[in-house]
Amino acid sequence: MTQESSHRVAVIVDEGSNPFELGVATELFGLRRPELDRPWYGFTLCAARPEVVMHGGFFTLSAVADLSAVDAADTVIVPNRPDPQVPPSAAVLDAVRRAAGRGARLVSFCTGTFTLAAAGALDGRRATTHWRWAQRFASMYPRVRLEPDVLFVDDGDVLTAAGSAAALDLGLHLIRRDHGAEVANTVSRRLVFAAHRDGGQRQFVEHPVPAVPDTSLGPLLDWARERLDRPLTVAELADRAAVSAATLHRRFRTGLGTTPLAWLTAERVALACRMIEQGELRLERVARLSGLGSTANLRAQLRRRTGLSPSGYRRRFGPPAEG
Repeated sequence: MTQESSHRVAVIVDEGSNPFELGVATELFGLRRPELDRPWYGFTLCAARPEVVMHGGFFTLSAVADLSAVDAADTVIVPNRPDPQVPPSAAVLDAVRRAAGRGARLVSFCTGTFTLAAAGALDGRRATTHWRWAQRFASMYPRVRLEPDVLFVDDGDVLTAAGSAAALDLGLHLIRRDHGAEVANTVSRRLVFAAHRDGGQRQFVEHPVPAVPDTSLGPLLDWARERLDRPLTVAELADRAAVSAATLHRRFRTGLGTTPLAWLTAERVALACRMIEQGELRLERVARLSGLGSTANLRAQLRRRTGLSPSGYRRRFGPPAEG
């Protein structure tokens, strides 16, 4: 069985919390991952009271730890609110403030952004929340730099996700930050979930879902992934899909919430990360085979998307040094 690592995750559960986000946190950080053959997270559910009624009153969560668990956690996931205009309890806010004061990593899913803001942890910082509540949030917390039309925002030690499904995207992003792209890919395959959706992708599709899903992008994406080392252009992708460039842009926006070039860049960075994790030392080769072109562009893109230089990424996620 996978051993518990020294990185401790505490999830605060409050009255009316949404079971979906609780399930996402438990699935990603709480369940053992013996297939990874590495220590996983220490995981604790905690609340201000021993029993918590979940959203809609469908069930009561009992036998959870008290809020002192927050004081020992490296990552704290704060509770979302069924009515974000109703503030969390004073005990929850105090626990979040203590965590922020000692530099713990703070995470919110969906309307949990309101909890972070109410605790003062988002003043002057970038954040997102569910699109339905974006206007309300902006009026209540004008000091927060709200980005209302993205899946999640990584602002270093404070990370926020939009709607419920975006919790999975942010959770996998955290695993990628902590354990590297290959481990995050393994977990996403176990979940049968997209391995990487960039945080800058849009929260929702503007058009109704068609009765017959548009699967036309699938073959094109597979074709492009096999050719990432080539200088692919939007025109070439459009020719391959037998559509105009404008139509291709529309299909990417509708189906993936991003542009063709942004998707290509994300795929190339993910490939570069995998190569570094697997032990490739020659940055020129990584840049060339991933399609990022130059080592300068490799460094810039890797730092922008992971916060690390190639050498820093190798030290953190690459094979152990010999000797």
